Amino acid sequence: MAALEIVESGVLIQLQDLGRYGVAEHGLSQGGAMDLHAYCWANLLLNNDPNAAQIEITLGQACFKVLEDCCIALTGADMNATLDGKVLVPWQTYQLAQGQILQFGFARDGLRAYLAIKGGFDNQTCFGSASTVQRNHLGGIDGKGGALAVGQCLYANTSSTPYHYQAVPARFIPRYHHEITVSVIESYQADSFTAEQKARFYSSGYQLTQHSDRMGCRLTGAKIIPQHAGLISQPIAKGAIQLPPDGEPIVLLNDRQTLGGYPIIGCITQYDLSLVSQLKPGDTIRFACLTPQQFELEQQKWFTFCRFFNVFQT
Repeated sequence: MAALEIVESGVLIQLQDLGRYGVAEHGLSQGGAMDLHAYCWANLLLNNDPNAAQIEITLGQACFKVLEDCCIALTGADMNATLDGKVLVPWQTYQLAQGQILQFGFARDGLRAYLAIKGGFDNQTCFGSASTVQRNHLGGIDGKGGALAVGQCLYANTSSTPYHYQAVPARFIPRYHHEITVSVIESYQADSFTAEQKARFYSSGYQLTQHSDRMGCRLTGAKIIPQHAGLISQPIAKGAIQLPPDGEPIVLLNDRQTLGGYPIIGCITQYDLSLVSQLKPGDTIRFACLTPQQFELEQQKWFTFCRFFNVFQT
């Protein structure tokens, strides 16, 4: 039996898991949850498989009818969620009863919330993932990359573990600020920018524009005009900071294209990308270049994250 029925689909709601890996050679994007910190905590709270599919809610205004008793976790942006009118605080678990209405308002701070269900949402996979990537026509209930829509029903996988109330410790709950500073690992192409250009880049604040989406964050601010144009197309890493001819940076994200020909000044650390994913248009981002010693510390922090949540282990 279905667990949830979509009553309102809001701005954008999609099924996402950790994403697709090893498929870039086929021209496919990795997709996956934009905010890994929030996504991983939601599955951990429910003792789910680390790759269990969740609903990623962007901006809010989604509504679900509970079709059978179930257990959920809410993480990410606070979207004024209510259950039959009773306020639900994010970063913890809840038990839902058949017939209840789960409603999300607009996000207060942050951009994306995550709704996980015990056992994970049951959905077909393609290239090892249930993640929705609209530009590749992959994932989602229809298997063609479509966003979740009104009237669709979502099923939950069975779980053998009992439900226990869980909440994320306060020290691990992020605050989504309207201005953030993220760590950058410089690329080999950073040397093609002058010292003055790099100084301007790292000392400036950039605002997120409305032309940002799951493919990338388009920024406006101090222009850094590349000295070299017409580069041979190269693979694009998640978090790469491209500088197109107009000089305004683009941060490439989960649904990015696999190849690109713009110079890349550096790459945002994986750990900090969760904060980037919660920025709204008009919010400010600043960049801080890591020293080799700082990079080692950031790398250890990321490895600790992966071990704790049992993700991306080789």
